[in-house]
Amino acid sequence: MAGRRLALHAWTLETTPLEEFLRVARATEWDAVELRRVDFTRAEEAGHGAESVLEAVGASGLAVACVGVELGWMWAAGAERDRLLAVFAGQCRRARALGSALVMSPADKGRGDLKTAAASVREVGDVAAEHGVTLAVEFNSQAETFHTLERMRETLARADHPRCGLLLDTYHLGRSGATLRQVDDVRPEEIAYVQYSDPPTSGLVPGQATDRLPPGRGAFPFREFFALLADKRYAGYCSYEAPNPAAWKRPAEEVAREALEATRAVL
Repeated sequence: MAGRRLALHAWTLETTPLEEFLRVARATEWDAVELRRVDFTRAEEAGHGAESVLEAVGASGLAVACVGVELGWMWAAGAERDRLLAVFAGQCRRARALGSALVMSPADKGRGDLKTAAASVREVGDVAAEHGVTLAVEFNSQAETFHTLERMRETLARADHPRCGLLLDTYHLGRSGATLRQVDDVRPEEIAYVQYSDPPTSGLVPGQATDRLPPGRGAFPFREFFALLADKRYAGYCSYEAPNPAAWKRPAEEVAREALEATRAVL
């Protein structure tokens, strides 16, 4: 486990400008970073163009573990679906340009049927394949339909696409009540990506998910979880995604360093 590759998710340092986020990630010795769709849209809105993100990451020398797409494509229709699929393809291209072979998407937050969702997974899986990347789909403990590990596994199994896999996020595993036995039941080939943070032991608010903590500060059994990943020979990145307004008020470098030390303590 000493060789586990660790990435810092941009949402963890939400209030930190991109170039400073990259500097902090490098200074605190994270192996890679994870970028979101919003990191590109913010650059465009600032008049720099999305290409400025590619340039900044290239200049930093950091690897990119994964690139996020815009959610909502599972049950979208008409013009909105066309827009989301175009965004999806664009993020796939950007991932490849950044040297990453992985994109991720949260599942839709609302309600819908699994058959339609599985068909959408197959469709975006074909887009991912065209660009030489794999899609990792994340269930959300605060979603209406895709709020459990089993529901997400079922939909991915229905889709049965070689370029689509499961994103395991310890925060959502913890908040949804998933057990380590359920995680152990996941086959190695199902796992496309891992994100992690610790859900707090108390004060949880329905619908709220920006209360995430470093490993060991909350309720999740990290040592056992990482041991399961080792048993399954998961060799991909583990991305620290821990949005928390309290952390955003602190020095970014302090937050990043503290998180890396907490992670190493449970590996």
